[in-house]
This record gives sequence, structure tokens and C-alpha cells, in this order.
Amino acid sequence: MSGFTSQSTSERFDGAGPGMVLRTWLHAEGFGSSAASARPVIGICTGHSELNPCDAGQREVAEAVRRGVLLAGGLPLEFPTISIGENFVRPTSMLLRNLMAMDVEEMVARSPIDGVVLLGGCDKTLPAQLMGAASAGKPALVVPSGPRLESTFRGAPLVTDDFWTLAAQRSAGQLSDREWSCLETCLNVSVGTCNVLGTASTMATAAEALGMALPGAALIPAADGRRRQIAEETGRAAVAATRAGITPAQVMTAGAVDNALRVVFALAGSTNAVIHLEAIAGRLGHRLGIDHVARLAASTPVLAAVRPSGPRLLSELQDAGGVPALLKVLEPLLDTGVQHVLGRSLKETLAEVPGPTGDVIRPLDNPIRADGGLTALRGSLAPRGAVIKSSAADEGLWRHTGPAVVFEGPADLAARIHDPDLPVTPDSVLVLRGAGPRGGPGMPEAGGIPIPAMLFRDGVRDMVRISDARMSGTQAGTVVLHITPESAVGGPLGLVRDGDPISLDIAAGRLDLLVEEPELARRRAAWTPPPPTARRGYEAMYVRHVLQADEGCDFDFLRSEPAPDNSTDKE
Repeated sequence: MSGFTSQSTSERFDGAGPGMVLRTWLHAEGFGSSAASARPVIGICTGHSELNPCDAGQREVAEAVRRGVLLAGGLPLEFPTISIGENFVRPTSMLLRNLMAMDVEEMVARSPIDGVVLLGGCDKTLPAQLMGAASAGKPALVVPSGPRLESTFRGAPLVTDDFWTLAAQRSAGQLSDREWSCLETCLNVSVGTCNVLGTASTMATAAEALGMALPGAALIPAADGRRRQIAEETGRAAVAATRAGITPAQVMTAGAVDNALRVVFALAGSTNAVIHLEAIAGRLGHRLGIDHVARLAASTPVLAAVRPSGPRLLSELQDAGGVPALLKVLEPLLDTGVQHVLGRSLKETLAEVPGPTGDVIRPLDNPIRADGGLTALRGSLAPRGAVIKSSAADEGLWRHTGPAVVFEGPADLAARIHDPDLPVTPDSVLVLRGAGPRGGPGMPEAGGIPIPAMLFRDGVRDMVRISDARMSGTQAGTVVLHITPESAVGGPLGLVRDGDPISLDIAAGRLDLLVEEPELARRRAAWTPPPPTARRGYEAMYVRHVLQADEGCDFDFLRSEPAPDNSTDKE
């Protein structure tokens, strides 16, 4: 069992088994003979970094995991990987998600460990760890970093998504220098991930719904002592899962991925989760596809109106019972035969879970909305699909046709969006292109296009905005994202010109460019691809090998072959 005693490899070192050599080096670190004896070796994979404040609490969490592993009779060994904090990486941390996934996979697969506990927090770290663990194939569990504490501003609760409104007020001259300085010091008052249902918290709930994290692990605040308690329990569970040989492929089945998607839709979580779950599934040979996502979204009611898609705080969702209570309510819609990493079925797990308390999580027969908080779109402008967080869109814009105002990439957007001479009205459709997986590169979170300052000052708070980019899960609005194919590879978005009428119909699931085909053919013939952003290094490899959003933006050479008898493309 122990990676330090196994003789399974035929490799030899001067006649000695590899276990002896490994133990010798372990002794050099101060471990005694009893520590290196035959026992499960559990790696603790951490992305702790001072360049990633979301994961800055992982040292204490790692110690708690270590304690649990030791109490269960295992040997814990901590190791680092790269760490990617959303606000500290340019142009986007998504550019490095696949690199981190490769780092995790190689470290887990090639190190003398028997199982691993993954400590993940900020937006792309947890998806990267799940992708890497899926490919490595060793028993694995997750401890999310947890959200940071809430604070106050102007006498009211202050959470991450408030920033976007306050930033718009600042751009419009409605927030003083003193208030802006105060906001800078009080927006984030502890380590941890965004304290709303942004991408980090959404992926933490997804990891729990997948069966890769202990029940209740997703939403405990990073600074809460219960975070370290559940980390200790996870250390114990890792030893048990390793002894039982429970691998990610046994847990993250097609049914488990569907369950995770339903949780995301019931919470109206981050649109980024669709890309990440597609990538995770792809590592195990499953395929989702935009049509399957659309069916699941349409048949999953919104049961909790949590910010940024509603008025309730993330802490209220946790107090109401968190993910376990939500799964309990969703049980009739779930595949309850899937296996949890603890070794029991979801049905057995939910039998021990009480129903939600209070009214934060609604019952199935009294939802906030009958269909999911996310809507998948298709049409002439998005042949392979796009998504919108419909629960956060102005219902008056659900069906809208307006003239395009086109921006050629994030730099052009930043330079012109607040120009007082910009030819824009509240009916305009703001179009951002050149921000997809290849065009970005890395598909930056630029899709949450701000309202032009002159319109904001006049009271405009939402407009139709479309792009091949992503958007922070902390943002809201009538924002169409992930348009596929992206403009940089010849998608129709690259053919749009200022003034072209664009039609959005959320209820019908449509996004269309209302330009005659002969004119589009002329534009298509004149279109040329943008020059490469890099000619060497990781970025060049990324642009050559990254897949489109509907395939999870993974690298083409990292996906598993499809599993023909376990496809998720079902009714």
C-alpha cells in the first residue's frame, strides 16, 4: 500500500529496491523508521501562495489534514503546486488553469503517494486540481478554502459583488475619494474566496455535489474553526478512501457531473462552472455538450436567491444547511446511486441529512424560478452555443433586438467604453470580441462589460452585452458569454459590425445576428485571423492546443477518450 514500501516497479538502484531508497531520503527529512513503515502515504497538495490571498489560509488547513491522516494511521506529506489567484494573474488565471492541472496530475501520478487531499480555493485552482486528480487516477479528496468573512460599508453588509456597483458609481463620479479609500480597506477583511456565489464558491459546491468533498465542506468560512475541523475529518477519510481504493473515476461519473450541474443551476451559480465541469468530465471520457446542459438547466428550478443572483447572503445559505440541505431538496432530480468518496451512495448520505431550515432554500414545489438560473443559447451568432445567467438578467431585456456597438478586445473596451462620444443608447447591444480561449488568450473575465458612464449617470443599470469572453461569477446583468466558436477562430462574432441588429431571446434560447447571408459571406471572405499572441513558451502551446468553451477549454491532448457506455448526452 505505502508508496515508500511498494516493490511494484521493476526499477532497481544498485540491487536495492526503490522503497529502500525512498525511505532513506525520507529519513533525511527527520522521519523515523516507524513513520516510513507500511502505511498509506497521503499527499497534501496545496496551492498556498502570498500571490493568492484566497488560498492564504491553507497552511492551517494543511496542518489539520495532516492531523487527521496521522490519527487514521497514514503518513501525510505536503507538497506544493503552482497557485493561481484571479486578481494577481494577467490577462487571466484561466490561462494557467490547464498548466496547474498538468502540475497536479504529474505530481500526484509520479510521486510515491497512495492518495491525495487537494486544498483549493480561488476560481481556477479547484477545477485544475479536480482535472489533474481525475487524470492521475489515485484516490483523492478536496478541502475547499472557504469564503472570506463579510464586512460592512455605509452601515450595510458588504460582499464581493457590491464592488461592481460601487465601481460604476465611482466611474460616474458618484463616490468620493474618501469613500473609495474606505472601500479599498474594508471590502476584504479576511483570507478566503469571494463571499458570494462567484466561481470559487460555485465550484466548491460542485465539488461537494460531485462527491469529492465531505458533506458540508463547501461553504464554511475560511476563518471559521469548523474549516479546520472538516479538514481533519478529510484527512481521516483520505486514509479510508485510499485503503478502499476509491478513485476519482469511480466518484465523478456522468451521473455525479449531472448532479453537480443541477446544484449549480438550483443556486444560479457562476457560468464558469459549465466550462470547468465540461473539462473535468472530459478527463474521464464523459461529454456534456451545450444541448445536454440546456436540458438540465431547463428542468432544474432555482431554489435559493443568493448574491449575486438574489438578495440572500452566502452565509445565510450555509446557515440554512448548505449543500447537503440543497441536495436533500433536489433528491428527486438527482442520480442518487452515485458513489461518494466516503464509499457510500448519495442516497445513503442524504438519508442522514435533515431538510433545510428557514426559507433560504425553497422546496421543489415552490421555487424562485421553475427553470435553472443559467440558460444555454444557440443561433446564428452562436452556432455551438453560449450561456447567460438568466436569473441575474433584467426581465425587460429577455427579448431584445438592438444595434451592435463593437469593441475589438479588452484593451479597446477599456479605452472607449466611457468615452462621452461613444455612439450608444440604452437599446444598444455591447459586443466584445477577441476575448475567447485563443483570442484572449485564456478567455479573460472581460465579458461583464460595464455600463457606459454617461448612461449610468442617466439611470441605466443593465444592457444586453455579448462576448466570447467569460465573466466573474460575482457579476450580474443581461450578459451573454462563451459565444462559440470564438471570433479568433472564425466564429460569426468576428463578422459583426457597428449598427448590425442583434436579437436575444432568452426564453427561446436564441442569439442571432440579423444580417443577410450574402453580406455575411462577403465579410467572411474578407476576414483574416488575428496574428498569434506568442511564438514561444507556455502561451504559444496554450493557443495551439486549447479547445473551445463548449469543450471545457482543456488542451486537446489531455482529454480522455469518450466512454461509450457512460455518456452524459442523454435525456
